[in-house]
Amino acid sequence: MASIRRTLSPSNERHYQNGNQYSVQSPSHKLVLNGKSSLLNSRKNYISRKKLFYRCLVFFVLGFVLGMAPFGGFDDAKNSDFSFEIKPPVVNVKEEMKDVVIPRPDNVVVNSVKLPGLGEELHGKFDYVSRKLLIVVTPTYNRALQAYYLLRLSDVLKLVKSPLLWVVVEMNVASEETADILRKTGVMYRHLVCSKNMTDIKDRGVHQRNVALEHIEHHRLNGIVYFADDDNIYSLELFESIRSINRFGTWPVAMLAQSKSKAILEGPVCNGSQVIGWHTNEKSKQLRRFHVDMSGFAFNSTILWDPKKWHRPTSDPIRQLDNVKEGFQETTFIEQIVEDESQMEAVPPGCSRVLNWHLHLEAHGVVYPGGWLLQKNLDAIISTT
Repeated sequence: MASIRRTLSPSNERHYQNGNQYSVQSPSHKLVLNGKSSLLNSRKNYISRKKLFYRCLVFFVLGFVLGMAPFGGFDDAKNSDFSFEIKPPVVNVKEEMKDVVIPRPDNVVVNSVKLPGLGEELHGKFDYVSRKLLIVVTPTYNRALQAYYLLRLSDVLKLVKSPLLWVVVEMNVASEETADILRKTGVMYRHLVCSKNMTDIKDRGVHQRNVALEHIEHHRLNGIVYFADDDNIYSLELFESIRSINRFGTWPVAMLAQSKSKAILEGPVCNGSQVIGWHTNEKSKQLRRFHVDMSGFAFNSTILWDPKKWHRPTSDPIRQLDNVKEGFQETTFIEQIVEDESQMEAVPPGCSRVLNWHLHLEAHGVVYPGGWLLQKNLDAIISTT
């Protein structure tokens, strides 16, 4: 019996009744399948490496963001300030500044301040003491010795501890000469003008002082007011002493009599800080209530613009009077400020020293000497022999 062998083609498939399928592959087909599987494996490896790269990149970015973000909640991160500034270490002021003593406001003195965080001690000394403002009122007018008097008074005021305000009042117009003198003194000043007709007034100084009082009242200056005429002589101790005045202070003034032959004393008789009587040597002035010279008292400026504080019976403005007899301007003015001696203070206590002098040395009718005006230049000839 003859047998026939037939080679099956690679694509030939046999189907059986049970539905099972078998494929018979040739060697060349096996090579193709192996190539496809290697290609698929390489593609899978490429995809896995790509996924790994992206995963690493995501984790790197996430770690960088978390590393830069501050610790805390979202609100803390929003309110925090990023800065590369190098700040010094924090110093505990309460622990380190144990040597700093802060006394009462009326005598503030700080001895030393220590800042150990800076690596060295910084010692600072402060000489600040709260002082009352001194308001020195000076009426002046054009005359031969005006510049001399103003400069002499300014030399004293420059030595007085601040604060001090010099109120200078002229008649009718502020002269350039007076303004130039005031600018060069180095003293804080205000240059005022009294616009009064000279024919209608008896005492020029009364109206000039009233202009200063109106200025103090209008601007509510808080301090001690003192009337200092430019031709008087003052000690430095006087200005330092009147700072301690609460309401009204007074002291004796040495005066040269009109005859220029003797000196008299006018002012209070004191027992400690109390005023118990008055010095006076002129019979014509014995009818005065208070025997005080215009430069022999000072008072608190708030009396002018705060009557409720001092329980004044009336709110009428306090001014000097020009319609009274000569020599009574002082007492009529003081009667508007105090009721009696119980409201006065002795300066200095006991009135033991004379602090200013009223010498009446003003020469009336003096004009500038004609020799001061030189029409031609003088040629100085110096002999060498």
